[in-house]
Amino acid sequence: MDYIFITGLIGSLILVTGAAWPEGKDLTHPIKSKKNWLFAIGSVFMLTYSLFGYFYADGPIFFAFLQGFIAVASIMMMLNTGDKTDIAVMSLAGIGFTAWSLTLFEGYTTIIFILGLVGIGLGYALQMGTARRSFALTAGSILIAIFSYMEASWIFFWLNVFFAIFSGYYLMKILRKK
Repeated sequence: MDYIFITGLIGSLILVTGAAWPEGKDLTHPIKSKKNWLFAIGSVFMLTYSLFGYFYADGPIFFAFLQGFIAVASIMMMLNTGDKTDIAVMSLAGIGFTAWSLTLFEGYTTIIFILGLVGIGLGYALQMGTARRSFALTAGSILIAIFSYMEASWIFFWLNVFFAIFSGYYLMKILRKK
């Protein structure tokens, strides 16, 4: 195992733990949430992993875009900005990363990546404990898992499979309460 793989493995484990962690009853401020801290710390590890992969292991730049987008979403999440602000900022960031991705267009897999990127980014930024957040995280994770499979990026593949399962579980819990 090399340092790149270990970085990705640690980040994945932190993010999967965050996905599995139940949302607390006090959802007044995201900075008080262990789940959100796990997301934020895990995303730093995964950004580092994706940059290592791109610069030193000939990995696709798209994973660095994904993690950059998630870093913006994590900042929005921890600042507890409102959904209108989140959607505006994430839309601008999404448009920027989408435009950049399209300049590097590699076929339909790029479209799958972009849609997954938007779903995960919105899921991070939207209000905790909502069906919208869980749906966005589930759909985005499924699409990124598909993209990761096509790119044979197994850490991102398994991370997003587990993340989709946990996010889908919480989505079902929320929907059953309604």
